[in-house]
Amino acid sequence: MTARALRLEVGESVGEVSALLDVPTGARALLSFGHGAGAGMTHGFMEGACTELARKGIATLRYQFPYLERGSRRPDARPVLLATVRAAAELAEREGGGLPLLAGGKSMGGRMTSFAASESALPNVRGIVFFGFPLHAAGKPSSERGDHLFETGVPLLFLQGTRDRLADLTLLHPVVAELGARAEVHVVSDADHSFHMTKRSGRTDEEVLRELADVTSSWAERVLA
Repeated sequence: MTARALRLEVGESVGEVSALLDVPTGARALLSFGHGAGAGMTHGFMEGACTELARKGIATLRYQFPYLERGSRRPDARPVLLATVRAAAELAEREGGGLPLLAGGKSMGGRMTSFAASESALPNVRGIVFFGFPLHAAGKPSSERGDHLFETGVPLLFLQGTRDRLADLTLLHPVVAELGARAEVHVVSDADHSFHMTKRSGRTDEEVLRELADVTSSWAERVLA
């Protein structure tokens, strides 16, 4: 699988950012995939996740948020992040060759995707996948960051680790339950927010990435049926 480099136009005041389109042979869906706050679209997690998703027939469009594109470590203001998410979904629709569209991301990338969808529907996006939804800041348990999820209007898949310090599962599970049948959560024992595994788990990070791709693929089949 060879990624195709693209340019993503966010807006006149922001400019362009980089994007990578991976379309495996026989792809049956395309995921617009935003990165987390601390690392860009070529981070090892993003690379590994895209490789495993391709194995399951899910194409990916990765993209940079503008602050990382210009070499900053400080995330952009929310309107810029949301504009980037929306522009990426539009690019995925144009370049996807008619593949059914999903969106989401790692941590911040997923949260900004759902925020964008809660403001107005993302073009033809039929579901959102969260690779570690950041429900609250570390050490400050709260569920307020989940309030906007009720306005997204599409199926939601939460992939979460039991050691995730940004998502207390005793708070996340009630949110998912209240969202009803359109929301699902898959819990990975011993995984942290980055889906790193403990040695005592007897599992590797690569095995977990494969599990996340398998679960995403099965969910996508149901959502896109």
